[in-house]
Formats: sequence, structure tokens, C-alpha cells
Amino acid sequence: MSDWLHEPQALAARAPAGFTMGVATAAFQVEGAIREGGRTPSTWDTFMAQPGRIADGSDASVAADHYHRFAEDVVLMKELGVDAYRFSLSWPRVQPGGTGGANKAGIDFYDRLIDALLAAGIAPVATLFHWDTPEPLQHKGGWMTRDTASRFADYALLAGEAFGDRIDKWITLNEPATVTLNGYALGVHAPGATLMFDSLLSVHHQLLGHGLAVQALRSTNVKGGIGITNVHSPVEPAKDNIKTRAYAEVFDIIHNRIFADPVLLGRYPKFPFLARKLFKQLIDVDDADLKTIHQPLDFYGLNYYMPTRIGSGPPTNDMTPDGASSQGISQLPFHIAGWPEYPTTGFGWPIAPEYLAVSLRDYAHRYKDHLPPVYITEGGASFADVTAPDGSIDDEKRTSYLADHLAVAFEGAPGLDLRGYFVWSLMDNWEWAAGFRERFGLVRVDFDTQERTPKRSYRWLQQLLRSR
Repeated sequence: MSDWLHEPQALAARAPAGFTMGVATAAFQVEGAIREGGRTPSTWDTFMAQPGRIADGSDASVAADHYHRFAEDVVLMKELGVDAYRFSLSWPRVQPGGTGGANKAGIDFYDRLIDALLAAGIAPVATLFHWDTPEPLQHKGGWMTRDTASRFADYALLAGEAFGDRIDKWITLNEPATVTLNGYALGVHAPGATLMFDSLLSVHHQLLGHGLAVQALRSTNVKGGIGITNVHSPVEPAKDNIKTRAYAEVFDIIHNRIFADPVLLGRYPKFPFLARKLFKQLIDVDDADLKTIHQPLDFYGLNYYMPTRIGSGPPTNDMTPDGASSQGISQLPFHIAGWPEYPTTGFGWPIAPEYLAVSLRDYAHRYKDHLPPVYITEGGASFADVTAPDGSIDDEKRTSYLADHLAVAFEGAPGLDLRGYFVWSLMDNWEWAAGFRERFGLVRVDFDTQERTPKRSYRWLQQLLRSR
């Protein structure tokens, strides 16, 4: 990427008119207060309490204490100059146990947050499900059980009735691919199941829940647009031979297409003949279910972090791309190959902004007129920040990451209506199975004192936003 594009004023000049710039967080990663205000346990509460599940042995009981400090965080967003804040509603805070009526204390908390955002001129973008399934529903099977989709619709109805007059955009699910692959297939995220390809039933139930939630939100006449978000990773084979290309196609289907195709096209993709038995749970599904899943959407959310390179043959170790250990991964006949030509993030993910352009072209090519306007609903990188003696944090790598990826986003792609980019994340948070080891924030959080310190990347983005 050209060095001059790292100058915020120069890059701001390339931003399309009306392009939304936002920041994002997730309830379980930032709120804390897991036993306050009537909130009941989620599947992540149970998972993080199990020895060895979290890399640094930490938990999210306090996290970034956003529950108590949201007003301070809204001020940080206002000073940053963002247009929108993407947050998630905690399902067990809004609807304890995942059934019954709304929890007044939970509703009151989000009322205060939403009203503070609106007073600051920041559009609220609410995600209904960012992985915190109420634990009682998980006891009954979680997303492997069809009834969870119906329970999710009930929760969506409560949220729509409470906040539908003020939310600018609704996102039903965040990254159902990650929930399935990490949570139900490989066991490195909650609920910790190692079902491998049998986990694909959770795909269908999550998507069914999405469709039912869209219907529930629309029944309450919410004023905001409705969409869904998935993480897209463009896939390529490590070698140009028939076998490796076939494995790359299978991974593309697993990671990308079984989630996007039903939502955007109303059908699951055509599965390769030799791999059909792997996808048996998604073959011959009820047409009525597909019709429910294929709801008209106002936008489609795309999370982009990295491309994926697939090699043939089993993995040489049991490590996932998130650095977690999974016994199940060694059973696969293919592996995720490295990208030695690219620098990496703290997670070891390749920093390849040109593949964001590939993602956008993929979606434009595959879905054409079926694709509504698109938002990059997450993009960012973890790095080991170093605090200087004067207290400043010069996170140059994150600043460069954002500059390079925003340059690609501002350029867009032919045939695709790209309308915004949300930086992950506003502040350092509890990063799931990595605990506090990985920092994605524009704002540093001292997890001992909860002191917030804007980093260089925050100041850089602030200049860009002021220069638009």
C-alpha cells in the first residue's frame, strides 16, 4: 500500500460520500457484571469456568466493565468522531434463561446506552446474538436443537418491542460460521463440543433462527434496517492440483457458502459428489425452512480478517488459527497452510488487505442482484501494544493495518454497494478463548484499574474522520 495513504487526510479524501464509519464490541467481551441486573449464565460463563479452556486462565466477570462505564465509552466514541456503534445485546441479560418475558434491569441498561449514543449523535447498531446462548437452552442442546431457533425469535420480539424505535440497524447473528466451527465442531469455543461434520445441524438451526428473528422484528415495526453478519475468508489451494483444489472447495463451502447461500439465494450450495456424505445434515432440508431463512434483507454484514490457504493431508499439529488446541482437527484430511509472504497479527493471522478486495469481488460475483447493500461489520487486528513511560501507546502496526484495509474498502468493488466499515474493536476486551492475551482495541484498557487510554490508532482514525 502506498505510504501516502497512511496519511489520514489523504485517505479521508478517498472516502465515498455517506460511507459509514463505526466501531464494534460484543456484550460478553466488554460488559462484565455477569451476575448483576438479573443476568443469568450463558454458555460462555460455563465454558470459561472449565479448567484449561481459556489461554491465560482469566474470565469475563469484569472484562472492560462497559456495563458500569458505558457513559465514559460513549464520550470516547463521540471524541473519536464515529458515525455508528455496533454493540450486542446480551441474550441472558435481556431474557434471563432464554425464555419468558424481558428483564427490566437489562432493558433499562440498554435503554441508557442507546439514549446516550443518540444524544452523542452516534447511530446504534444492535446485534442480537454474539455467541452468548443462555445456559438453560444449551442444556437442551443449544443450536443443535431446533427449538433454540424459536426461542431466539421470542427474544428478538422482546428486543424489537423495547428498542425498535431507536435502533438504526439490527444484526440477527454474528458469525454463525465461527459458532459452528469453533463451538460445535472443534470444541475451542463454547459450548466446547467436538462434533466435527455432525455439527452442521447447528448451521441450519442458526439460519432458521435468523429468519424467524427477522420476521419477529418486522412484526414489531422496527424502524431500523435488518441484516445478518458472517465472517468471510476467501479460500485458495496451497497447490494447483485436483486433490488440493477439491479440499479448498470443501472448506469454502464449510466456512462461507453454507451460511451465505441460504440467506441470499434461498438454497444450500451444490455439494461436491465425493463430499456429499459430509453435508448429509444440509441435504433434503424442508423447503419451508429455506423460505423462512431467505428473508428480504436491508443489508448484509461481512466480517473480514484474513484469507485461508488449504493444503491436502492432515494437520501436523492440533492448533487452530486462533492458537487453541483441538483434538478433532487432526482428523481432517486437509489443513490450513501458512502465508509466509505476509506479516502477521498477534494471533498469527496473515495481514493481507488485498484479500479484502477478493472477498468483496467474491460476493459481487456469487450473489449479483441478490446481494443487498454490504457493510464491513468487523475489521481489525490484535497486537502486543507497548506503553511508553509517558503512558502513550504507539500501535503503529494497527494504524497501518487500518489504513491499508480502509483504502481497499473505500475503493469498493464493481457490482457491490459497500456502505460502511466497523473497526474491531473500540477498546481492548476479553478475547474469548484467548482471554486478555490479544488486544484489538483503539483504546487500551488497563484491566486492573479499568483506565482507558486512546492509542495512536485512535488518534489517527480521529484525524481521518475529522478530515472527511
